Amino acid sequence: MKPTPCSPLIPILLLLLMSAGRTQQSLDAIVDEKIKDALQGLECNPTPPTRISCTSVTNSGKLSSCPPGTFVSSCACGYGCGSWDIRRETTCHCQCSVVDWTTARCCQLI
Repeated sequence: MKPTPCSPLIPILLLLLMSAGRTQQSLDAIVDEKIKDALQGLECNPTPPTRISCTSVTNSGKLSSCPPGTFVSSCACGYGCGSWDIRRETTCHCQCSVVDWTTARCCQLI
């Protein structure tokens, strides 16, 4: 994924999406509103995406990478390992000495 001036906004947008506290609106409507609010008034104000699409990618070992055009939103590791980091916005790395699998949750704004 080619870095853009808006790349640092992705984690902020995900946090805004997770903090939606209203229950009367549909999830899609809440997501749309949060993204539009976050992007409004910024220099890099692209056409707001209409939704977020996520999938999980699981690989054996300590690394799992997302396909092109997606970014990591979270990771999971085998053998109960709870220590991981995200590399270059696209790869999950499990930090425990013994890990049999790694899953990356890969998302894209569409």
